[in-house]
Amino acid sequence: MTPVRVGVFGLLGSGNLGNDGSLEAVLGYLRAAHPEAVVDALCGGPGTVAARYAIPATRLHWYRGEYRTASRAGAIAGKGLGKLVDAFRTAAWVRGHDVVIVPGMGVLEATLPLRPWGFPYSLFLLCASGRIFGTRVALVGVGAAPIGNRATRALVRWSARLAAYRSYRDAPSRDAMRAMGVDTARDEVCPDLAFALPTPRGSGPPSPWGPPGAVCVGVMAFRGGDDDRARADEIHRRYLDGTTRFVRALADDGRPVRLLTGDACDAPVVAAILDAVDSPLVTAAETASLTDLMKETAAADTVVATRYHNLVCALKTGTPTLALSYAAKSDALMDRMGLGAYCHPARDVDADRLLAQFRELERRSAELRQTLTDRNRTAVRQLQDQFARLTAALFPTTDHARAHARQETP
Repeated sequence: MTPVRVGVFGLLGSGNLGNDGSLEAVLGYLRAAHPEAVVDALCGGPGTVAARYAIPATRLHWYRGEYRTASRAGAIAGKGLGKLVDAFRTAAWVRGHDVVIVPGMGVLEATLPLRPWGFPYSLFLLCASGRIFGTRVALVGVGAAPIGNRATRALVRWSARLAAYRSYRDAPSRDAMRAMGVDTARDEVCPDLAFALPTPRGSGPPSPWGPPGAVCVGVMAFRGGDDDRARADEIHRRYLDGTTRFVRALADDGRPVRLLTGDACDAPVVAAILDAVDSPLVTAAETASLTDLMKETAAADTVVATRYHNLVCALKTGTPTLALSYAAKSDALMDRMGLGAYCHPARDVDADRLLAQFRELERRSAELRQTLTDRNRTAVRQLQDQFARLTAALFPTTDHARAHARQETP
């Protein structure tokens, strides 16, 4: 058989642990179900991806300053030229593959600040090139949300329409695409791809007779969504103030606190909280992957977190979790895992109310751990089913060749 050529695409290796975790889950599927596949990446951080996952990787954008604000004429011209060059680069890359997979990520949403000619344009180039050259493009377990900006919405809508396969990580994502005019009748909803990753061993449930254990608090450089640019500083200040007061209250109660992040841009928030609270009980975890995050959450009694994949890691390890929710995807995830009552708005962090929710969560810890055990079993089974359907949709020739080879084996 001629090896099938598979590309993976996205803002991978760029410092976002959730994006890289989704890639890791898809690579695990490919290596188990299609070991003959030749895999490479078109991504944001090719050096990181090549070193960490041992696959060839190409830089997503020709212009290296794509995600820096352009104020000088040279930078503006570089960005403009880059858009043209990227159209040819992306088309050439897609043409060299049989299948391209976009692994998870919120590629069809704008819940964080986003310019239409950034990643939405890149995704459109990918899906349009796939349709032109007959390369099957699959958006696997992706996130979507209503989009206010007309240009961004148009690029996202056409990207989804041009893809050969779509699945979503929650029902609101599928509903959002349907509302944008995409036919989602054949699209499925499955748990986030990170639930397919191995779960590291933790310290187990806390002893009911011992002292209270550590609390992981996942923080984020949260400044609202794409429509909140004018109020971004105010939103960030309120989020940081409320989260800092909550961490201080935990430390005053004698609780060890581990600060978690999910993206390189979150580091200033950690530094600000450490400086403001100034307690030896409050420390920052160093995490380079979702596996590292899961090890931290598995060792904690309780988790309070903002970033979506901080929540995924905590829930996957069976640790009672409270979400500082900034988008419908967080609420949907918590509801799927049986903890829908434990969401608190990231836009309006009220430390006193958050502390009351936290204490109620801890009172129900044993019950919620059992709930999470059950829900995790279901999530793993659903992802196994999705991967089987993905194989049928994207690799039918490979499957037929395997069956024929087995029949001819003496």
